[in-house]
Amino acid sequence: MTLGMHRFGPVSGLPVVLLHGFPLDFRMWEAVIAELPEVPVIAVDAPGFGISPLPEGEPSLSVYADLLAESLAEENVSSAVIVGLSMGGYAAMALAESRPELFAGIGLLDTKAGADPEAAKQNRLAVADAAEGEDGSGAVAPMIDAVLGATTHAERPEVVEVLRTWLAEAPPAGIAWGQRAMAARPDRHAALEKLDVPGLVLRGDEDDMSPADAAQQMADALGDDTELVTIAGAGHMTAMETPDPVALAIRRLYERVRAG
Repeated sequence: MTLGMHRFGPVSGLPVVLLHGFPLDFRMWEAVIAELPEVPVIAVDAPGFGISPLPEGEPSLSVYADLLAESLAEENVSSAVIVGLSMGGYAAMALAESRPELFAGIGLLDTKAGADPEAAKQNRLAVADAAEGEDGSGAVAPMIDAVLGATTHAERPEVVEVLRTWLAEAPPAGIAWGQRAMAARPDRHAALEKLDVPGLVLRGDEDDMSPADAAQQMADALGDDTELVTIAGAGHMTAMETPDPVALAIRRLYERVRAG
């Protein structure tokens, strides 16, 4: 099976691969992509979201990473700047662990390399069970309060409403698969330490889900050729809340890779 791959911009050249956050699909990146018209972009739908089918077997971000590698091979991509937000960041780090040769650069947005503490794991598993039960997509409706920053709630009503709609559209089976895959993920700081490529670590300053110390730890693991960016007035969904500075940071990463 292959994942849903959505291409934008030039048809040739080193691509930027964008991996979205939970429980959304590639559309999360639309405003960022609009600011990168000169860059070849491949936006991916995670397993169970968008047009990507659900894999069989135990949910795992390593399975996601394997499917991503296979799907990129189908697109004749042997190297890319791979950028993931939240769950997309977890998938990027799983791919870095198994297929580091695919990385020309890495961007980790509003994510963390550590494993979940036990309470967070149990919460994920509870949401997975709820999504498969009577709650369905409603199991993720409360996320809107946690993933958007206070500034967005106060000043960007259009972003709040779009996200509310997308949460209501989230497929229950994808919600369950994604939550169980994230709950099972290990610590991946060691995978970042082994990467020798330009890096970007970015978070919103109102993101309580991916704290500043977690961002600093990822930047330290990636090494000296890493830009650490904090975006004012944004929460966990920076790509939706503040797409312009996110696109600018991704462009800077891309240009650093190209300058090589």
